Amino acid sequence: VPPAARASPQGFLYAAPVREQGNIYKPNNKMMADELSEKAVHDVHTKEIDLVNRDPKHLNDDVVKIDFEDVIAEPEGTHSFDGIWKASFTTFTVTKYWFYRLLSAIFGIPMALIWGIYFAILSFLHIWAVVPCIRSYLIEIQCISRVYSICIHTFCDPLFEAIGKMFSSIRATVRKEI
Repeated sequence: VPPAARASPQGFLYAAPVREQGNIYKPNNKMMADELSEKAVHDVHTKEIDLVNRDPKHLNDDVVKIDFEDVIAEPEGTHSFDGIWKASFTTFTVTKYWFYRLLSAIFGIPMALIWGIYFAILSFLHIWAVVPCIRSYLIEIQCISRVYSICIHTFCDPLFEAIGKMFSSIRATVRKEI
């Protein structure tokens, strides 16, 4: 009898092949078991973040991406001294950069806490209140719509068919008289 056609100990005709490494739930070898235990220790909430590209989804491209040229501009024929223009540019840029850092150092973590709580509450309400209410409403309205449909087909359809037959025999002709 070929090996594939032999009955398994559980009585099945085809036994599931056993891999040397096992599967991801019950690894047979120590190396795979160690890899899984390392992955289990890794917390999904402490994922690697990109410290260079801090806006990967481009949320603030059109809102707060403001440079010196977007705020202060001198038209042709009205120019200040070059030194004043350079100093103004440097002052604006450095002030914006360091004041933003100061504000984010003072308020960044408290605001992250507030927004984390807000979105947690929003998620909780959506998952445990909004979606179940909508699903419940859709179930109830489906029952009501069936009853409404039966009433319409029972009472209104014959009435409208009768009115349609009455008006279907009316013929209108248009003549143009000069």
